[in-house]
Amino acid sequence: MFNYNYNYFWFFFFFFFSLFFFMLYLFFVFTDYVLMLEYKILYVNSMGYYYLILLDWVSLSFCSVVMFISSMVILYSYNYVGSMSYSSNRFLFIVVLFIFSMMLMVLSPNMVSIMLGWDGLGLVSYCLVIYYSSMNSYLAGLITCLTNRLGDVGLLISVGWIMSYGSWHFVYYSDLYFDTIFYLVVFSCFTKSAQVPFSCWLPAAMAAPTPVSSLVHSSTLVTAGVYLLIRFCNFFVFNYFFLFLSIFTMIFSSLCAMYEFDLKKIIALSTLSQLGLMMSSLFVGLIDLSFFHLLTHAMFKSLLFLCSGIFIYYMNDNQDIRMMGSVCMFLPLTSSCFNIANFALCGVPFLSGFYSKDFFVENMSFIGMNFVVFFLFYISLGMTACYSFRLFYYTMVFNSKFLCYNFFCTKINLMKVSIFFLTFFAVFFGCMFMWIMSFDLVFVLLPFNLKVFSLLFVLLGFWLGIEFCKFNYFFSFNFYLFNSYMWFMFGYSYFVKKFFLKSSFFLTNHLLGWGEYYGGLGISFYLVKISSFFQLYSMSSISLFLISFFIWFFIMI
Repeated sequence: MFNYNYNYFWFFFFFFFSLFFFMLYLFFVFTDYVLMLEYKILYVNSMGYYYLILLDWVSLSFCSVVMFISSMVILYSYNYVGSMSYSSNRFLFIVVLFIFSMMLMVLSPNMVSIMLGWDGLGLVSYCLVIYYSSMNSYLAGLITCLTNRLGDVGLLISVGWIMSYGSWHFVYYSDLYFDTIFYLVVFSCFTKSAQVPFSCWLPAAMAAPTPVSSLVHSSTLVTAGVYLLIRFCNFFVFNYFFLFLSIFTMIFSSLCAMYEFDLKKIIALSTLSQLGLMMSSLFVGLIDLSFFHLLTHAMFKSLLFLCSGIFIYYMNDNQDIRMMGSVCMFLPLTSSCFNIANFALCGVPFLSGFYSKDFFVENMSFIGMNFVVFFLFYISLGMTACYSFRLFYYTMVFNSKFLCYNFFCTKINLMKVSIFFLTFFAVFFGCMFMWIMSFDLVFVLLPFNLKVFSLLFVLLGFWLGIEFCKFNYFFSFNFYLFNSYMWFMFGYSYFVKKFFLKSSFFLTNHLLGWGEYYGGLGISFYLVKISSFFQLYSMSSISLFLISFFIWFFIMI
């Protein structure tokens, strides 16, 4: 029997469609073309049930990037997870289902299909986080799933509300909506994109396999909230409260990353920091630049995760950066790609991240923000450079602390091929996209001091990163624990839940909630009561039937 390799098939499938969507994107950009494909499913009571696919430069470029990264992750997982076994095939098909859920959300501006893709992302991500079947994975999956389900509430209410306008295609009625619908959508996007106070699930989701982390935390799950807000952007309500929440997410995650020693958690916290940057750029009105940074960030962040997966793979499942020194001597190609991605994250000039981050910070100077917001953006640039250089120091420069060198290997396999392709785009994608979208035609005139301010803060962050490495547990252990657990944010949620449960329903016994009365237990109780009554009625004497007959007889007369 012919053995069919699914990994290669899905790799070529996604890679081909990535190129196809990219060609379509070029055609749509140069001809300024937008295509809407609509299919009528049902029409009931003046409410049309249509399925709409919107093809424009935003959806096509995002689909191209998602499919390219997915193809690289599938090729990478051929060596990382294994192949031709039930376990690896199950992993592969869960990843494919995850990608199709993302496509369902991206291509359609219909609220119902967005809801289907949104729920699909949440449920499939739960299956991926608990893939290793350990207690740590189960707890992380539970936090991920429950936090995402909390955000679905806002989207469900907005779906019901938008139905009163006659259609679920929100692009048609953007000027008619109440601000409350926008706030509900922002609430949902904040949970999916892990903004404060819903940030604790993102580092916990690192219990998933590394290829999954690369896909989930670069271009799919966490960016779904940002993408949905970009789609809703034509009726933004400027709100300082949301802006400061996203800026606080940016600063807070960078601060936690400075005291973290888990390799994957540091990269996850850097994802959280960049998500805060994208959200804040949305709320100051720079929507195209937010999307630009979303695409460039996806390239170098997926590369960072895949390189860290190779480190973990060859170092006997070790994730502690204090045990990783001088990796560059044993894995030179992977270390080079890792450092390119790291410097792109910092915004080092002429790498991919520089074009989006520096351009955004320069444009932000013209918006008229107050000095606090202006200064916090520059501080976040320096903090990003700080924890990135700390990561570089511990993994590359620090003396080797590993016990045995038998695990180190530099042979070229499919994992190295995939990171090589991603490295190319981590270097060139930023300038390529900037030239295609003509962002460089925007004339930004700044004084020399302000122009070099961002570069100065990046260099200052590098210096602070070196100083942080020399602290050597300068703080107490509890302080490191406090930052590692995201300031115990998840622990506070119990008290918030308890407060809302007590204030929402005044019961004699506070252990009983609404679900006890109106859920399955309450319904079964009343069903038993009603059936007992009818049983008693049917088993009684004939006089009851006679009385009831006369009552109904007089009513009918």
